[in-house]
Amino acid sequence: MRRRELLGVLGGAAAAWPLAATAQQASRTFRVGYLALAGADDAIFVKERLKQLGYAEGKNLIFDIRSANGILETLGTQASELIKADPDVIITGFGTATAKAAQAATSTIPVVFSNVGDPIGSNVVQSLSRPGANLTGLAGQAAELGGKRLELLSQFVPNISTVAVLEEPAAPFTIAALPRLREAAKAKGQQLALCDIRSAADVESSLAAAANAGAGGLVVLETPVLIGLRELIVDAAAALRMPAIYSVRDFVDMGGFLSYGPDARQLYRRAAELADKILKGEKPAEIPVEQPTRFNLIVNLKAAKALGLAIAPTLLALADEVIE
Repeated sequence: MRRRELLGVLGGAAAAWPLAATAQQASRTFRVGYLALAGADDAIFVKERLKQLGYAEGKNLIFDIRSANGILETLGTQASELIKADPDVIITGFGTATAKAAQAATSTIPVVFSNVGDPIGSNVVQSLSRPGANLTGLAGQAAELGGKRLELLSQFVPNISTVAVLEEPAAPFTIAALPRLREAAKAKGQQLALCDIRSAADVESSLAAAANAGAGGLVVLETPVLIGLRELIVDAAAALRMPAIYSVRDFVDMGGFLSYGPDARQLYRRAAELADKILKGEKPAEIPVEQPTRFNLIVNLKAAKALGLAIAPTLLALADEVIE
């Protein structure tokens, strides 16, 4: 074969390789596991983004959801059951506990966590730039933002000397975030009144005890369990006329006063995009953990009015969104 003919054959083969790879990708069915602690409502944002990326259930996608339904003690069992189904990748829902459960269950199946407050402090990854194992994902930076939330709450409600902290004591995120919140409060000369929440029955009594101890405001260290109790928490804070700041806007949509944090829905969509990278051949160990760069302050004026608070226009100007 002459050189020109040989080059033509090789060139044609090279051009066909990407087409063959694309056809193989399209014909294969992928199994994506989703592990949640307290319900899997947020999985809808993952599925929507996967659909936009070309994955359709019943065609080339099996989407396998497992949830512990708010019972932390059963999360490990749900993770193990998910592993038995042999997914191509696992996406974990909100919170550190789900990522830790997946980490304990497998060292080989790729895992994308959608929102871990402090992945290094929680030992989910050793480095943000090079996770180095089978996990990567999104760091919501919730632990680092505790001080900022205290500052914002103090701006909107001056002269708070004691702040109630609603927290789930055994949660991995609480263990990582609470020391940072203590440091921020100490720097501002504020006291923290801890409200340990293990079940719905603890919410009203713990907040009432904090109010009796002089707490003039509330910060919530959100975990999946506490997010599941958001309606109860908002109602209890309103009944005590206790201004609160949250990290998740769902609380404000339900009548809470303030929230400050990243767009959680965008984190889930991005988790789907990272999973897509892995399904196309990238290794999680080489995909940097991403951190949000935009944080939204949302103010509920109706809640402020119910609390008897007059919000200055200069403070409203800080808000990214005002609910009236």
